[in-house]
Order: sequence, then C-alpha cells, then structure tokens
Amino acid sequence: MSVHLTFRVEGMTCANCSGRVERAIKKVPGVTQVNVNLTTAKASITANKRNTSVRELFSEVEKAGYHPVAGQFKINIGGMTCINCTSKIERTLKKMDGVLEANVNLTTAQATLSYIPDLLKTESIAKAIQSLGYVPQTTVFPDGKIKDQESDNRDFEIQGLKQSALISTGFTIPLVGISMGRMIPDVGDWMLAHINETSWMVFELILAVPILFFAGKRFFVHGWAEFRNFSPGMNSLVVLGVSAAFIYSTLALTLPWIFPLGTAKTYFEAVGVIITLILFGRYLEAVARGRTSEAIRKLVNLQPANASVEREGQDQNIDVRDIVLNDLVTVRPGERVPIDGIIVSGESYIDQSMITGEPQPIKKGLGDEVVGGTINKAGAFQFSVTRLGSETTLNRIVQMVEDAQSSKPQIQRIADRIASVFVPSAIILSSFTFVLWLAFGPEPPLSYAFVTSVSVLLIACPCAMGLATPTAIMVGTGRGADLGILFRNGEALEVLSKVDTFALDKTGTLTLGRPILTDFFDHTGQDDVSEQTLTIIAAAEQQSEHPVAKAIIQAAHERNLNLPPVKNFSVKLGHGIEAKIKGKHVAVGGERLMQSLGIDVSPVRNKANTLASKAKTPIYAAIDGNFSALLAVSDPIKKDSREVVKKLKNLGFKIAMVTGDNQKTAESIASKVGIDDWVASALPETKVEKIKKLQSERRKVAFVGDGINDAPALVQADVGIAVANGTDIAIEAGDLVLMSEELNSIIDAFELAQKTIKTIKGNFFWAYSYNVALIPLAAGALFPIFGILLDPMLAAAAMSASSIFVVTNSLRIRSFQPSLRQKTI
Repeated sequence: MSVHLTFRVEGMTCANCSGRVERAIKKVPGVTQVNVNLTTAKASITANKRNTSVRELFSEVEKAGYHPVAGQFKINIGGMTCINCTSKIERTLKKMDGVLEANVNLTTAQATLSYIPDLLKTESIAKAIQSLGYVPQTTVFPDGKIKDQESDNRDFEIQGLKQSALISTGFTIPLVGISMGRMIPDVGDWMLAHINETSWMVFELILAVPILFFAGKRFFVHGWAEFRNFSPGMNSLVVLGVSAAFIYSTLALTLPWIFPLGTAKTYFEAVGVIITLILFGRYLEAVARGRTSEAIRKLVNLQPANASVEREGQDQNIDVRDIVLNDLVTVRPGERVPIDGIIVSGESYIDQSMITGEPQPIKKGLGDEVVGGTINKAGAFQFSVTRLGSETTLNRIVQMVEDAQSSKPQIQRIADRIASVFVPSAIILSSFTFVLWLAFGPEPPLSYAFVTSVSVLLIACPCAMGLATPTAIMVGTGRGADLGILFRNGEALEVLSKVDTFALDKTGTLTLGRPILTDFFDHTGQDDVSEQTLTIIAAAEQQSEHPVAKAIIQAAHERNLNLPPVKNFSVKLGHGIEAKIKGKHVAVGGERLMQSLGIDVSPVRNKANTLASKAKTPIYAAIDGNFSALLAVSDPIKKDSREVVKKLKNLGFKIAMVTGDNQKTAESIASKVGIDDWVASALPETKVEKIKKLQSERRKVAFVGDGINDAPALVQADVGIAVANGTDIAIEAGDLVLMSEELNSIIDAFELAQKTIKTIKGNFFWAYSYNVALIPLAAGALFPIFGILLDPMLAAAAMSASSIFVVTNSLRIRSFQPSLRQKTI
C-alpha cells in the first residue's frame, strides 16, 4: 500500500542541502519517490506504508545534519487517575502509524504528540484514547492549525537569523573600526601611540571569537554534517573560508615567526564581515521566501473561527470545529460563509473571488451550493452543512497548492544535478587557486594565495541556483490560486508553457453544462405563450428530476410565477410527463408523447426543426388534450467561448473539440465558436484516441473537460485541465483545476505558466552568469592586467546578493495580470 507524506526540514540553505536530504531519505527501505523543496523547506515522500518507518526517515534526515519537524498535537483527556493510565495511553499512541513521540501528563490531563498529519488524522487519535475507556476532550492544536505551527517555525527561523545577525553586527562594527582605523594615517598613529600593534590584534581576536563561534555557530553545525556525509554545500564553503581566515590570523598573532617575511597579517575583520553579511543575506532571503507562501496563509485564514448554528431551536455561536454534517448554519450580510453547504432558505449575492477569481458577486438561492471562506454581500440565508475538515473546498484548494509547491519540475531536477557537482568543483578550484598564487604570485605570495582562495570558496556557492525554480513555482502557483487556477504540481506549469494544441470538451466546457429555457411559443408557433400557460406547464414539471424540467421551472421562478400543486404525476420514460394541475390534464414531452396521445403538432413542425438545427431541444405541451405550446431548451454557449477560441487561434494554437453529443449539435456548437476540427458522439476511449492522434503528430496537447467520461482524456493529455464545476473524478484526474466557469481561465493559466517559466529561466541566467563571471574574478583573473583582487568580504556580499535577487525576481510574479482580465478592468 503506497502512502504520501510531507514534513518540514529545517537547516537547508542551498541546492546541495536539499539534494543531500533527498539522498538520505532514499536510503530508507520502501521509499519510492522523494522531492525536497528548498523554498518550502519540505520533504514530500511516496513510500510503501508497510515497509517504511517514519522514525527511520527522521533518523536519516538528522544523520545528514538537518532537523525534521513533525506536526504538533495536544489533546485534553478525562478519566485518568494514576500513572498506569498515562502509561497505557502512551503505549497505545506510540504504536499508531505516524506517531513519532507521545507524552501524557497526569497533572495537566493532557497528551502531547509529535506526529505526521498525512499518516494520521486527529480523529483517529481521539478514537484510540476513547477505546481505552478515557474521554478525549477539546483539542488544543487540531489538524486545522498545523499550518499555524509551520508559520511559527518559519517565524522562529527568521527571528533566529535576525538575532544572530544583530549580535554579529554588534561585534563586527568595533572589530572593523580597530582594523581599518590603524590603516588611516593620523588615526593609526594615535591608536599605536596608546596601545601597541600586538595588543590591538588581541582585541580583534577577542571580538572575532563570539562572531565565529556564537553568531556563526549554525555554519559549523551544518557544515560539519556536510563534511561528515561527504557532500559539501554552502555551509562547508563558509566554514572553510572563515576558519582559514581565523586560523591564519590567530597563528599570525601567536606564532608570527613561522610565516615568510611580510605575510604574518591578521584577517579577523574579514571573519566578522563575512559572517555578518551572510547572516543578513540569509535573514533577508528568509523574509522574502516567507512572502512566497502568502497565498497559502491567505487561504487558510479565509475560514472564520465561529459560526451561527441552529441548536435546540435557537441560533448559537459555536466554534467552526464543532460543526457536524447537516447542521443548519445562518449567514448574515457581510459575514463569511464558515463551511461548505447547500442553501435551504433565503437568498443572497456571494463574493466568491477568493475561490474562483471572478470579481462579480454571484446570486445564490434555494438548492445552490455555498463554499466556506466566501463573503455574503447582501441578504441572509440558512444552509445545511455538506462537507467537513479536509473535504471542504477551501482545504482541498490549500492541499492542491501545497502539493504543487512541493513538487519538482524537470527543469529543477537538471539544476539539482548541476548544483551537486558545483561545490566540490569550487573546493578543488579554490585549492588550485591557492597553489597557483603560492607558486607564481607576487610578494608576499602566501597573502595573495590566501585571499584569492577564500574569495573563490565564498563566491562559488550555488544558493541562487537552488532557489531559482522553487521560489518561482511557489509564487506562480500562489498567484494562480488568487486567480482561481489550481496547479496540482509544478510540472504542469512547465508543460503547459510548451503546449501548442488545446482539445476541448463541449458540455460544461464550451457550454454552461446545464440546459435553460430559450424559446416558448403558442400552439401556432408564432407568439409567446401566456404566463398562465407557462405556469401550468412549469407546475406539471415540479416533481420531475429531468434537466429539461429544471430548466422550465427555473424560467418560471425567474418570472416570479407561483406554481400550483401537482396531482397524479407520472413519468413516461423516454417520452415525457403527465400530471393534473387545477383539474386540468397536462402533458409535456417530445413529439412521441404527443403522437401517443393523438395530439397533432404539425402546425409547429417547421419551427421545431429550425430550433433543432440550432442545437436546441423542442418540447411540446398539451392541456386537456389540446396542443398548447412549443418550448425549446438548450445548453447555451458560455459568453466567452468564442472570444477564447479566437484568442487561442490568434496565438497560434491548434483547437479541437471532442464531445459525446450528436453530430448536429456538435456541428452547430463548433460553427458558433469557430472550431474546424471536431469529433461528435465520442465515447471516453474515442476522446483518448483523438488525443493520441494529435500527440502522434508531435503536438503537446492540453485537454479541457469536466465530466466523468473526460477523466481518461485528462490523464492521457500532456496537461489535463479540469473545470471545477464538473465532477470530483475529473478534478482529481486533471493536472490543474479551473475554479471559475469562465473559459478565459485557460488563457490566464497559459500566460501565468509562461510568465513563471520565463522567470525561472531568468533566475537561472542570473545565477549561472554570476558564478561564471565572478569565480574567475575571485581567483584573481584581472590582477595581472588591472591589479584588481576581489576581497573575501565583497565575495560574501555578492553571494548573498545573488540569492536575494533570485527570490525578489520570483516575487514579481505576484503582480501578474492576465491579458483578458486587463481589458475588463
């Protein structure tokens, strides 16, 4: 049995770190797939549930020198009376799959668990406690708060970096002042007149020690783990550079006679400045990286904490977590809908922009679905709860976005392979630089060799390469969520940007997917039917579940018609319905029903044929045996279908339509929206065959659909685009989901994918250009001609600046505006 789990990994700073964690996890038996995302600091793993030990996974990550973080959960327990109670509960909890640690405190009557949420739900923990005869009570950190825990971890990391950077700065400023001051003629003379050179060097050493071993401790902890695992990374480079500077300076102070004449110099100020600059760089980078996950935090915060729920005949304000299925929830104007449900009374306009990206409020009434997190603009209503917990639309969206941000597209895998050899190559190059300058450099050669080799070490770190893809993917998928476009994985972004063909389903994609009443005529086929006639016809359809019946009833409601009760209702399968309304016999259905009742419809046959040629379905109605009305229903084309198809064709895409509808309807719809290549009466396997045919022509195909019969085609296509008003199966099969019914979301998604991939390529260009250009400079390539050497302190600043640039460049995607939406603003 395969299982997917995700947990946070702290301490990673570059692509080498994420690669090392991946290799460590792959050692664990049963692991089949691993993705470690540097930007989200998360490991996403697919493994065999029976063969894989979570504790072993965490152990391997710790051996690699990093800190795996599990979810934290606390639950109050009633009924415990002695130490045997706590021991029994602890033993039971520790045996559960996904629990890493469990502690039960008798005094506080509380259990604290460290666990993997993907493997274990909190309801299971409560049930296990209950099965032992104890009473699980209010949860302190339930599943819905795990995101807050991750946010706390991120904030803790940022605060730690800030504190270290400030401490380092506090010691570095006087250290640089002492070192640089002695180089200024008048200032240096004054300083040496009061304290000798050796004493000033001792002061420098005293100031450098807390910088190196306290503020810079994190570099040594992670650097040692990198060396121990024979996989050097950024921390290794920093440790080598500052350690070399510190040891060299300490020996120059304590044993100056072992150095060639003129080379016994100290570089304590370089140690301080390098560590301070890198710490501040990491702090700014962490802050910027935190902003890349704002989309997730905004989504999580959409759900209100409390809801007005009917209990014992009265509205009570209760915690959202205490809501159960079928609860009746009241929502007043201006309030957020607390959870998913179906309206049972009242109506309103609801702002769904945070879910679908559509700016206009949508009218909702009896029987309509409402989504948790949306805003009630006007009117009050009551709804029945239909989904809870992880099944709600909001939580499913959060999960989709997180999955996309944790995944690794092909372009990132290539970057990871390059980065894995970059650091070892940098160490070799630094050693070669040292030897070269020592052998051929000017006097004193040791000083030049030392400065250049340390500069190479510091500037060669591939941090920017490791951040180039994941930061852009995070911001891109987050911006997509703002627009109602949910990417299920990062690879979908990459592939969608290369698509050259769109295959579209008809029903629910090009059309609304639900019939509406479009035409109604009297028995002559010339004039509109009276409201009285429409009232009787709609009343007869009240007990029918057929989509056509719903279209007729909806038209009557829109005209505020009061429908009388129905008697003697009966369904004539394949033909229509019959009923008694106010003592009148009413029959509504197709021409075959009229023929069976001996009713002549020839006066309107030409009109009916004309309607059918326009992809409309003719419906006949008779009252008391007399033909009374001709009606027509159709699944109307979405208002933007023609515009979107035209825009896609102008962009150079090939467009095809594949539908299960009949030939005449398919031809009519294709003609109206401007599609030349279409297939009608298509079974699920027919749709797959059409996509395979397009792919055999070396085309990259995106298929857009919303039905159960679209699922195979969504999987077969290079990119499956599911429309969210469709079935759950179609949504699960798609690589990305459009939350809006508007078809222009297809173009929005394509443009966003192109923008994201373009940003990634720009990030890579900067990262690689930076290394290619500055490593030779650090090695002293310009010294023979211009006498220029790159100071190690400048190398450290340049390294940090490169990473910050990549992250801030990715953040620019947050301002992305689709071209079609810009026109409507």
